[in-house]
Amino acid sequence: MRRDELEEPMTQTLTAPPRAEQPRKGNLGRMLIPLALDVATPMACYYLLHGAFGMSEVAALAVSGVIPAVRVVAGIVRDRTLNGLAGLTLAVNVAGIALSFVTGDARMMIAKDSGLSAVLSLAIMLSAFTRQPVMSAGMRPFVTRGTPEREAAWDRLAEGSPRFRRAVRLFSGIWGGVLLAECVARLIGAFTLPVSTMVWLSNVMLIVAIVVGLLVAGAFASGPIMMMVRMEARGAR
Repeated sequence: MRRDELEEPMTQTLTAPPRAEQPRKGNLGRMLIPLALDVATPMACYYLLHGAFGMSEVAALAVSGVIPAVRVVAGIVRDRTLNGLAGLTLAVNVAGIALSFVTGDARMMIAKDSGLSAVLSLAIMLSAFTRQPVMSAGMRPFVTRGTPEREAAWDRLAEGSPRFRRAVRLFSGIWGGVLLAECVARLIGAFTLPVSTMVWLSNVMLIVAIVVGLLVAGAFASGPIMMMVRMEARGAR
């Protein structure tokens, strides 16, 4: 199982522009159902082809790797546009499949995803030093709930509060650091552990990284940000 299958929907969600408040259950379902399919389908495909039908690890990983590539292409055709993440995901999947067949090493299919992960993680970390950290675009709707009072409070704090801006930058910095650490762990595992183990363990690594990111970022960044926005909104009444 490859991490880009999990990262793309998550990154699209986190970098989506702020929207007015919508039914949260519907939004969560629309995000989690495709995510679950992206996780379960390629993994089941690999174990079925390799374990039940005796296909080689390289071939089984290559076939399962076609699934996210087809999904990306379908999205490009449907939306009639090619964004940077979709293009990078497609290029990495195609390159990984080709490289695995050329080298005959199934580990390359696992390792190549660390390249995509590293690019995304570094981009998130570097954005923390800019005026528009990547992760803040996805955090804002959850903090403001789409209410005019909180939206206005966010804008005022973003303009006039150094403490608020530091917390927003820290939020992206924490997530970038956590995901980069998971990327390094995945790369080490790709060349030291059996491929069949890494197919499922890579997903566990990412889930653990997400949980750690939620806890650490919540304690040191998003928690204080929510408090500042609430206090600012109340003070303006």
